Parts: sequence; C-alpha cells; structure tokens
Amino acid sequence: MRQNGYDTGAGEAEKAIVVSLVTDIVKRSGGDPGHSLQELISLAETAGVEVVATLTQNRDVPDSKWFVGKGKAQEIKAAAAETGAVTAIFDQELSGAQVRNLEEELDLKIIDRTQLILDIFAGRAKTREGILQVELAQLSYLLPRLSGQGINLSRLGGGIGTRGPGETKLETDRRHVRNRISELKRQLEAVMQHRTLHRERRRKSGVVQVALVGYTNAGKSTLLRQLTLADVLAEDKLFATLDPTSRALRLPSGKEVVLTDTVGFIQHLPHDLVAAFRATLEEANEADLLLHVMDASSPMRDRQKQVVEEVLEELGAAGKPMLNIWNKIDKVSAASMSLLAGGPDTIRMSAFSERDLARLLEAIEDKLLGDWCTLRIPASRGDLASLAYRVGEVTESQADEDWLLLTVRLNQADMEKWGYPLEPYRMEESGGLEL
Repeated sequence: MRQNGYDTGAGEAEKAIVVSLVTDIVKRSGGDPGHSLQELISLAETAGVEVVATLTQNRDVPDSKWFVGKGKAQEIKAAAAETGAVTAIFDQELSGAQVRNLEEELDLKIIDRTQLILDIFAGRAKTREGILQVELAQLSYLLPRLSGQGINLSRLGGGIGTRGPGETKLETDRRHVRNRISELKRQLEAVMQHRTLHRERRRKSGVVQVALVGYTNAGKSTLLRQLTLADVLAEDKLFATLDPTSRALRLPSGKEVVLTDTVGFIQHLPHDLVAAFRATLEEANEADLLLHVMDASSPMRDRQKQVVEEVLEELGAAGKPMLNIWNKIDKVSAASMSLLAGGPDTIRMSAFSERDLARLLEAIEDKLLGDWCTLRIPASRGDLASLAYRVGEVTESQADEDWLLLTVRLNQADMEKWGYPLEPYRMEESGGLEL
C-alpha cells in the first residue's frame, strides 16, 4: 500500500532503474560518479522506491535527443522489461524534450535527480511555509518542461514525481502555472515578513542564536536531540527532517542560547529549491555561530564539506563564526581518523558520547563568550548592564552611586551587534578608563 507515493510497508514498492551519464566534464571536474550514483539510489529509497537495476553510460557530451544515446535507451527498455521496472531515474537534470522522447520510446515514467529531490521534499514538508516553498520550487521546475511532462501529468495514481503540482490535470498550461507561482510568492512574502519580525524581536531581546548546518544525514537532528532533549525525528535517511526546528540550549555557564536545526544540503541541490527555501536557509545568516556538522564516516566527507561551504557562500553566510564538527567518529577506523582535517575550531566527536557532548558545549561557549574583561558602566546605563548579563557571563559586580563594575566574559562583537561598542567601558589593567 502506498500513501502519497510512499511505501507504507504493505504491498510492493514502485520499481525503478537508476541511470547515470558520465561525461568528460564530470571526469575533468574530479567528481566521483560512483558516489553520486549511490547517493541517487539512497534518494530513491528515501522516496519509497525499490531500485532493481543501475546503468551507467560514458559519453563525451549528453545526447540532445536521448540524453544517454539511442542504444543505451534501448538497453534501459530491455532492463525494465526484465525487472518489471515502471520508472527510470536519471542522475542528471533532463530537458523537457529529453523527458518526452524517453517516455515515448521506453513507455516508462522518467524522473531526473532534481525532480526526485523535489518529490522527497514534497513528502517531508509539514509547516505551511515548507509546503508553499516546495510547491513553488516544483512549479518553477515544471514551467519550462510542460511540453515534456505528458506521462507524469496524466498518471494520477501516485508514485514519485506525481506529488504536489505533478497531480494536476494534463491541460495545465503555462498561464495557470505562472499565476500560481505569483500567488505562492505573494503568500511566501507574507510568511517571510512574519519571520523577519520574529527575528527582529529575537535580536532586540539579545537572544544568541546557533545554527546547525551540514550535508544531509550528517547527524544534525541527532545532535539537536542529544543536546536539548528535543523530540525531533532523527533517522539514518536523507532529508529525514525538512522544516527548521529551534530549541533552547543551556551552556555550562548557565547561559541559554537558541539552537536551530536547518535543512540538510546535498550536491546538485536544485537551484529552484535553494531559491524557494532561501527564507528558511537564512536562519544560518541570522545565527551568531554556525555548527558545521560533517559525517566523518562518509567516504565523500571532504566533497560533502565543500558542497556545504559552497551553499553557505551562495547564501552569504560564509564569513560567519563557525565550529567544524566531525560527527560519527565511533564509525571511523583509527587510520581514517588521522586523515580528518583538524584545527583550533574543529571537534571530533560522537553525538552519543556524553563526554564529547560536554566538550562541544564548552567549545560553543568559548566561541560565543570570548574573553574575560572588567566593564566600568555609568550607573544610569542600566540598559548596558542588562545587555552584558544577557549576552555574557557575569561573575562579579560592584556598584556605587555613579558606577557599576562588572567582571564579565563577553564577546565584543555581541555588544557591537546591539549597537553598543565595548571599548569605552572596558577597564585597563592599570586601573580603568575615566569617563
């Protein structure tokens, strides 16, 4: 039995053949086609599909009509007849014409990597914002391909590639899709304004924000759950969680910060998806500290690290303070452990180790709070004293009629963030600054 295209455990899952084209450009770029293909298989399984065969084709450039060439297309058709597959999933993005030609020749449902990722997101979105964002991304992807979606739009029985706008009738035209895109953008704009107001309230209240970022299935949700005891889904699947989750996190000093789990990244993340989810992904932009969680056990960990850094740069968050976290070291051999990139802002840990979690909390606090200093604040500036308590760790205070002396561990950037430069109030070792 399938609900919304997902296999629910009863009955047979949709069978599919996975196809990858390896071109000279891919070879020159140093990419790993084998890993990309394996990742596509994992994506298909996440969507509830049973992969019954994999085929790879080597060509100098993609075939403009058949993508993989007429001969390989016939090989796909034969493999489908032998295995009972009803779908062919391609590891690269196809044009509308290529989809139409392959569907007519193979009599199979044709799905590319982008559509598969969008399909998974459609099944995982739970909040109103997430649902709107996914539909916008799907329609933006669909608009230039309407002429090549004959079988997908006419098959209303479920399965991957038919959720969301894929379930509309065949007569859906470009004008209708454009109107719906405009309406979705209008609704999302209202949601984004609400999110902006919420962020502004958090900013004015002095709330310190920490965001978990990283490749999908690196362990971000598990880390959030272990650190905050949050009741969030944590599965060994790609995109196990989609909508961002925020929870209060108490640091060793007793100071509380807000920890947010963001959607995972993946190589070849659809551009339309990045654009649609920009408001959600901008949680990383608003954070005071990024925790880049990486799967130390992945054979492609360095490439995954690079993918995340590229997406963060696209979002404008590349210059944010960051802690790099090599997670899942309990699954790594000693020889492989020595190859992990290190540095002063890098931690190697397991999310299931209490000792490692304690080390991570201390590292977060060190990164956020900065150095110890003594502040000499006019007694009339209660707003400054209150802010120092909110964003720093105050261990001692002395007051008289005119001045308040605070011994505090404080990050100067935090004071400047709220519009208060720290230097005029910092006491020198020789006895302090006269104001």
